Amino acid sequence: MSRLDATLARLQLWDERMCLRFNLALRRPTLLHGLRVVSRLGDGVLWYALMLAMLLTSREAFVPVVQMLVTGVACTAVYKLLKRGTLRPRPYQVLDRITVGIAPLDAFSFPSGHTLHAVAFSLIAISYYPWLAVALVPFTLATGLARVMLGLHYPSDVLAGAALGAALAALSFVVF
Repeated sequence: MSRLDATLARLQLWDERMCLRFNLALRRPTLLHGLRVVSRLGDGVLWYALMLAMLLTSREAFVPVVQMLVTGVACTAVYKLLKRGTLRPRPYQVLDRITVGIAPLDAFSFPSGHTLHAVAFSLIAISYYPWLAVALVPFTLATGLARVMLGLHYPSDVLAGAALGAALAALSFVVF
């Protein structure tokens, strides 16, 4: 076995162990409900509501909202391309001891689209309105955690989604 193969095997083992550990949280009904709410808000509801609120409360919000919308389209294109290219099954499909906490929006795990969008939208919104960090940073962290705890993603899916979201947000500032 090559060093690369050994490293990838260790990463996969770590991913699986973390999934199992985080998934145990679903045994608490109140926490399960909260995770489902965070996940559903991350489907787009929170981001569309935020953009609408920005437009309704600030004349200067047009540029950041357009930037968020264009970046959101780019995020969706990138994550769909990667999901079709990698075809990584979700943890609950592979690991018998993982319980799925909510129905997935699509079939594959890599990368986490929820995390990708949350990071990208949060970085853009916070750059224009720094005071939003108080709400958006915890929500973005909760989104990533929820996706692992609900059995839908491996931690590496969430980390990759976060990195891609940050990269696409940074690229959006070059364009805008």
